[in-house]
Amino acid sequence: MALRPDEFYDHAVAAADGERRLPLADMTGWDISPFDPAGLRVAPLRPPVLPEPARHGEDPSDCDACRDRDEGIWFNEHWRLARISGVGVPLLLMLYPRDHYDMADLPDELAAELGLLSTRIVRHIQALPHVSRAHVYRVGDGGAHLHVWFFARPEGQTQLYGSWLVIWDDLLPEYPADVAQADAETVADALVASHGGHRSSVSGISA
Repeated sequence: MALRPDEFYDHAVAAADGERRLPLADMTGWDISPFDPAGLRVAPLRPPVLPEPARHGEDPSDCDACRDRDEGIWFNEHWRLARISGVGVPLLLMLYPRDHYDMADLPDELAAELGLLSTRIVRHIQALPHVSRAHVYRVGDGGAHLHVWFFARPEGQTQLYGSWLVIWDDLLPEYPADVAQADAETVADALVASHGGHRSSVSGISA
């Protein structure tokens, strides 16, 4: 059984200093880290908050992802794919179920299709010129409606490897929207060919 919230907090604070600051993560010393460890410090660890705050869209009637079920660059009966605008990486796509599901309550049929779709989206992103890798993320603490992120890592930028890519994306200047839109349409066309569905030529949506 997992530790209770108070037990987890006490366990973590025992490793912290007098200001409840944990040591810097080993990751901050990696050569792909965007931060210089000199002068960097960890924020104080806050006590648990119970009950946890509700996520956006816990009530489907108040869910932005449900209201936007017809927005994106590719659609089929169950899923939609949208380009997220205003980012620093070459391409950031988001996959949503068109109906209100989270990962844990996704019907088996849709769960199976999610696996196929994720593989095909990664394949099509990585086929773009000057893109080396597509990173896939599902978090879910902010929104109750399932959303899966696909980050394109630019070719040759080895400092953007791995788990720091999301942070680098937040630091980089905005990538040219016209280039990202053209690449998103290429991915959507390839997805129509490999998976079916249809595409719509629309501009990116904000995260």
